[in-house]
Amino acid sequence: MSLLVVGLSHRSAPVSVLERAALVGDEQAKLVQDTLAAEPATEAAVLATCNRIELYADVDKFHAGVAELSTLLAQHTGVGLDELTPYLYVHYEDRAVHHLFSVACGLDSMVVGEGQILGQIKDALALGQELHTAGRLLNDLFQQALRVGKRAHSETGIDRAGQSLVTFGLEQLAQGAPVAEWARGKRALVIGAGSMSSLAAATLARAGVSELVIANRTLERALRLAESLAQQHAATPAAAITPADSADAEAGADTGAETLREGLVARAVPRDRVPAELPHADIVVSCTGATGLVLTAAELRTALAQRAACPPGAHPAEADVSLLDLAMPRDIDAAAHRIEGLHLVDIESLAEAAAEPSGAPGSSAGAMAADVDKVRGIVSEEVAAFGAAQRAAHITPTVVALRTMAADVVASEIARLDGRLPDLDDKQRAEITQTVRRVVDKLLHAPTVRVKQLASTPGGAGYADALRELFDLDPQAVAAVSRADGSARTAEPNDPKGGRA
Repeated sequence: MSLLVVGLSHRSAPVSVLERAALVGDEQAKLVQDTLAAEPATEAAVLATCNRIELYADVDKFHAGVAELSTLLAQHTGVGLDELTPYLYVHYEDRAVHHLFSVACGLDSMVVGEGQILGQIKDALALGQELHTAGRLLNDLFQQALRVGKRAHSETGIDRAGQSLVTFGLEQLAQGAPVAEWARGKRALVIGAGSMSSLAAATLARAGVSELVIANRTLERALRLAESLAQQHAATPAAAITPADSADAEAGADTGAETLREGLVARAVPRDRVPAELPHADIVVSCTGATGLVLTAAELRTALAQRAACPPGAHPAEADVSLLDLAMPRDIDAAAHRIEGLHLVDIESLAEAAAEPSGAPGSSAGAMAADVDKVRGIVSEEVAAFGAAQRAAHITPTVVALRTMAADVVASEIARLDGRLPDLDDKQRAEITQTVRRVVDKLLHAPTVRVKQLASTPGGAGYADALRELFDLDPQAVAAVSRADGSARTAEPNDPKGGRA
């Protein structure tokens, strides 16, 4: 069996295609389950982010695997195979490992060095484990990718390139001004309470916005985020105010759950309150899992009209409302680019900015290049180590089967000896048994150690076959050891250190 990845990302496809191909809801789970049901695949996992969709599988046939995985991606994304194929890339065996490790280190991200991808890799592994589609190979691969990504961030300065897509997006909105200066004193509305929205809310709070409203379909989740941010910023929680169909709500009273600290108001509101909050927001960040638009052009024009009717001084002197759309598919109508009074930054404009030589955030170009080179060295080193470990693991079941066969031979011969020499006492029988076992162990020790070493080298997979042939090992016995080893590995809990970056 061999590792195969088929996917598309911001590097291979335009944002318009990525948006249409985005997997929402339970579509990721359906895709990996259907992949496992396909004939060429025995394991499957999907890595889906706002700018990449990648399907990983352990397959027994390369060409059949590529065809099947490409077809499954087309079926589940809703993009026709003929249209999707030109944007797909394929990596196989060591190249597939190299690709995932590079992704984990942030080398393949839109913002080089961003750390959120580690959390997304962890989520992909957790889904595969939950659905039992990730076996020994993918468990080993994804857990090692998490470790490699963390090593890259701890041993190099790759973080200087950019901590997240959120940071990059806010920098684009700030148009060259420091984000903290640009955001200070403004009112911000964050739509969604997932990982990306939570990061946006935390970043805006640190930047010094005067008011932060978190709107989410589930109020409780938004409230927890608001309370968490309040605690992090030395807030003093006030009494929670929950939405109610009361006269106060009808009269326009605040219908959120509020937490206060000097200079900051953090509120949580249900998502249906977004139209009411929109006219008061200077900065809007949206990243939900919605399949349709969260903010339409008509809603934005209405909010601008209401904003214009506010008393003088209610908003900053600058005319534009800043919109940051980090969702895929998009949350905010692309027509906002053409509406006067709005400044929209979305995934497409971020991709264009990141592609410019001076677009990606970071320190000097020389320091950045040195960090990237160091990370590439780490990736190459880890790919070689992973390959060696996998090749060594491939021969382990054969070695175990050989030692099991040897133990069976010893047991059989001792039983024959008992029949021929029934007068042996227990001490004599134990001494003879121990001596025979020592002889067998010594004869097998050097060859089995050496064959493991040879098997870990490139092209060493054939040593397992040679061992099975030389000792006439039962293929079923070897397969039984492999199944037992795979079950034990997939039953292991997720890497406790594989937390979200």
